[in-house]
Amino acid sequence: MTALVAARWRKANDLFDRICAFLAAHGLGPEPENYSFVYTVLTDPTGPLATAVARITDGGVRLSRQDMTTLGVDLRFGPQAKVAAAANDSDDDKAQRAEKLVAQTQAQVDDFADMMRLMREETSDFGRNLVASAEEINRSAGLPGIEDIARITGSMISRVRRAEAKLASATQEANALREKLAEAQDTARRDPLTGLPNRRALTEAMAIRAPGGRDSIAVCDIDRFKLINDQHGHPVGDRVLVAIGQALADACAGHLVVRHGGEEFAVLMLDTDLKDASMLLERARQAIALKRFRSRDTNALLGNITISVGVTALNPGERGEDAMERADQLLYTAKAQGRDQVCTG
Repeated sequence: MTALVAARWRKANDLFDRICAFLAAHGLGPEPENYSFVYTVLTDPTGPLATAVARITDGGVRLSRQDMTTLGVDLRFGPQAKVAAAANDSDDDKAQRAEKLVAQTQAQVDDFADMMRLMREETSDFGRNLVASAEEINRSAGLPGIEDIARITGSMISRVRRAEAKLASATQEANALREKLAEAQDTARRDPLTGLPNRRALTEAMAIRAPGGRDSIAVCDIDRFKLINDQHGHPVGDRVLVAIGQALADACAGHLVVRHGGEEFAVLMLDTDLKDASMLLERARQAIALKRFRSRDTNALLGNITISVGVTALNPGERGEDAMERADQLLYTAKAQGRDQVCTG
């Protein structure tokens, strides 16, 4: 029984120790992507990845960053790489890069958390079995050599408990990071001022819509918004943006309402034909036109705030960008025809 327990202990503990030793031997940090990479190499020693690593490191050669990249490890998380890339990025490029990094990190943390979970599952019964064996050994006190066996078993129990604590801590940290990354992904798709989804969320939603669906898209713009900012200041303008965004979200409940940029909003209406979409946006326009906005600081009326809207159908197989461009042109037509109206086409 003792030999079996010892063998199971060595197998469970060796994997964690071998991962740490591999990282140290090659000068790799404890990042999730490195753990995941080494775990794959060590648990599938005859697989293609392990074979490639063995070939590269034959003769004691360390893995270089170029080797890691060639073998499929994403190393674009280093601070120097991020700073260099950000220097030449536009704001939109930076947003895309940040979102991609969050998504890639999320996948790597998921792999790391799964690895920790599997290791805990594989060793979950080991500690209890070892303690049971130690109790059995203690009941055999007086037999030749039993004291040495008991001492060795006690030492093994201590190591098991330390390893279990490390695994539990690593799992907890991975799960906490997973939750934070999920929150970050949601934040990357949400406008910080209005709390509405942003342009990226709209782009993704249009990309995955069902082909051949009866879908419509609208672009809405607050009329003479610059005048509001000029006369009452940007804090008042921000509150107007929040209020209009909420009014659109309420009027178009069940559909995706996003802040598209500046004073412009967009509404994606899935399974809604052009006629129904036009009627929906007309009701939203009327509801906003009836509102009376006041300055929080002076209680002065801000005047009649209205929106202009362009609405069009998303044709089967059509790119979302093309439909958005058509809705924009319809919006400009609504502006040119006197504002505060819905233009459909």
